[in-house]
This record gives sequence, C-alpha cells and structure tokens, in this order.
Amino acid sequence: MAANTPDDNTPDDNTPEDLSDDVLDADDDAGSSLPPAAGPLAYTVPEAAAGQRLDKALAAGLPDLSRSRVQALLEQGCVRGDGRTITDASLRVKPGQTFEVQVPGAEAAEPVAQDIPLDVVYEDADVLVIDKPAGLVVHPAAGNPDGTLVNALLAHCGDSLSGIGGVRRPGIVHRLDKDTSGLMVVAKNDRAHHGLSDQFSDRTLSRTYLALVWGVPNPTQGRIEGNIGRSSADRKKMAVVTGGGKPAATKYRVVKSFGMAASLVECVLETGRTHQIRVHLTHIGHPLVGDPLYGRGRSGRPGGKFASLLPEPVRGRLVGFPRQALHAAALTFRHPISGEIVAFRSSIPTDIDELIVTLESL
Repeated sequence: MAANTPDDNTPDDNTPEDLSDDVLDADDDAGSSLPPAAGPLAYTVPEAAAGQRLDKALAAGLPDLSRSRVQALLEQGCVRGDGRTITDASLRVKPGQTFEVQVPGAEAAEPVAQDIPLDVVYEDADVLVIDKPAGLVVHPAAGNPDGTLVNALLAHCGDSLSGIGGVRRPGIVHRLDKDTSGLMVVAKNDRAHHGLSDQFSDRTLSRTYLALVWGVPNPTQGRIEGNIGRSSADRKKMAVVTGGGKPAATKYRVVKSFGMAASLVECVLETGRTHQIRVHLTHIGHPLVGDPLYGRGRSGRPGGKFASLLPEPVRGRLVGFPRQALHAAALTFRHPISGEIVAFRSSIPTDIDELIVTLESL
C-alpha cells in the first residue's frame, strides 16, 4: 500500500508509538461516541466548604463539572440531597451533607451529509486518511451543529458510515482540535473501527506532530511527564496536576531553533490526553505560538519574554498568529484488515511555513 511522499519540511518519523493531542486517546478518544448516562456522582460536604452555595461547592468537589453545568443540572432536577430533589443553586451547604448528581447521557443527534471538500490522502474500502485543515471541527457539538468533518464524511462515504462508532461521530476514532491541522484516519466499517480503536488502546498507532513554540526547550530533546486534568484556576483549560488527572507523557525533540525566541519541535505522545502537547509544552515554559488558550504564559502576554527578542514586524506576525501552530505531520498504523503497516506524511501548512521562513530570514 503506497504512502504519500515525505515532505522536506517534516523530520523523519523515528517514533514507535503515539496517540494524540487535542486529541483524545484510547481513554478519551476511541470507543463509543455516545456514552450512556453514568451512575450518580456523590459529593459529601467537607468542613472547608461549610456555608458555601451548593453550585459552588459541587463544582469544586466534582471537578469534571463546571459551575454553569452544575446550575443547569440543578434546574433539570438532577441533584438530590437529604432525600429530596434540590433545584436551589444558592442553598447553603453544611458539613457532612451528601448530594447525588445524576449526569444525563448524551443525546443522539443525527448529523446531516454536507458537501464539504476533503483533502483525501488515502482511501480504500475500510479506511480513509484525510489531511484536516485548520478551522474544521471534527464532529458536531454545541456551537457547531454542522459544517464539521463528520458532515463531510457522510457526504463522501454515504450510508456506509451510519452507526460506525456511534451516531454523533460515525467513523471517528480520534480527533484534532478545530485549529490543529494534519492527518487523521477514519474507519469505514465496524471491523476497521474496532481494529483502529485497539491500536489506540495498546499504543501501537503512531502519530508525530510538529509545533512552533516560543523559546527553545532545554534540553533540546527529552520526555515530559505529568498527569493532565482540568485546571483548578481556569475550567476551560487542562493543566499538569499534582493530584488526580490522567497519566501523560510526551517525547519531544527540537528540530530547528530561531535564536532563543522560537523553535520548531517534533512531539510524539506516549499517551494521548486532551490538549496534551499544548499543556505539556506550556508546563515546561514553551507554549505554542498562536495558542489562544495556553500561549500567554506567566506574563499574560503572547510569547512573554521570548517575543521581546524579536524585531518588528516579525514579533507582530508571531504574536498575531490566529491559531495554535500545531500540525499532525506523520501517521503510521497497521491496516485493520490487511495487517500491513502503512505510513503517511503531511506537509507543514502554508501559514506555519510562512512563519518559519520569516524566522529563518532574521
């Protein structure tokens, strides 16, 4: 089975395994796209939370739920305490009180087929490899009911995808964030879906990412390890946490540096947690250029001290880059039906490449 031609801008893929960033993994990413309702979540009020509002206490005690989500669940009658249903978010809690929160299962929503162009790298009767552009959401969700990769896949593949991997995410076994570009593999039947999901689970599917980051990591190659969970400071973010979270490890290698201001880094994930590359590189002080969520660093300014090392207008171009400079550049897996090892590469997209050319010209 032929692979696409390697690109001169991407380093050789010498990595044995990977999952994904933005990018969920076997724990987050493969498997059913429509999880059933879980059992009720139990929360007992500690002494430290005495007198707090119920919504605030539950959000703090159940870190997977935001405060607004807790408020919505209260309004829907999904919270019980003292043997009754509680809907008052402002109720003041007492130490030792126990509350149960029933989080409903996701509701199925049938995506519609939409004729959205796809960059198809490879396709056969079982799998489809596409090069996703930045800006394309992978599957429908709140705020993005259509115009997604799933909508495009339904138009491209027809009814053959129906039900493969669940109603909301037919054929999807992993994802990339909206503003991350690069290679994705899609299953076209149940057997292929199960085979690819197994490879995510046992870490035998390999993906390599390229990231343009602020500064130059020291040492220039290594391994970042740290559990990733919801940030206690900002619930929209993930973070390296000292308690809880999921184990995560990222291998990295500096491919090219541009003075001390920025560098092109190759990343391989030993696990694949939500936003893993973005979180781990930020954790060691080198956030991705253009990252709207993690890119401001401790200074609160995009690029921080590293941006100040660049002259204008180069500094402005990097600071104003409209997305995280992250690209899924290489993909290797065992074909789920034939068993053959197949490998694909994707060129660095024009917008990131133009930044690199600008940095090289200094």
